[in-house]
Amino acid sequence: MTYPAGLKYTKDHEWIDLSGDRAKVGITDYAQQQLGDVVYIDLPEVGAKLKQGQSFGTIESVKAVSDLYAPLSGEVVEVNTALKDKPETVNMDPHGSWMIVVRMASPAEAGALLDATQYADLTK
Repeated sequence: MTYPAGLKYTKDHEWIDLSGDRAKVGITDYAQQQLGDVVYIDLPEVGAKLKQGQSFGTIESVKAVSDLYAPLSGEVVEVNTALKDKPETVNMDPHGSWMIVVRMASPAEAGALLDATQYADLTK
């Protein structure tokens, strides 16, 4: 499995696309394979304040319900509402299906995130 090199990753299997003080967040290909067919995604409202490591929503598959964890602290400035109607998009294009965009409170937290190689080693 290959992971896009331009993204950062967490041990909880989220990917992060950093751009200035914004971070787009989704789940990795590994995560969607572990979950199986995604049937429902519960995401926060715009304006929600997140702390790094805190649950920001849930993702439900035919097998299980899993928490989604904030890779960085900050405020939710965008939510991908299309996933409410088409949660299966996450299975078809996990690295293209972002869930939320966070305005980072502390960009230094991004230093603790994994790069693609470290993440690939973690999921071996």
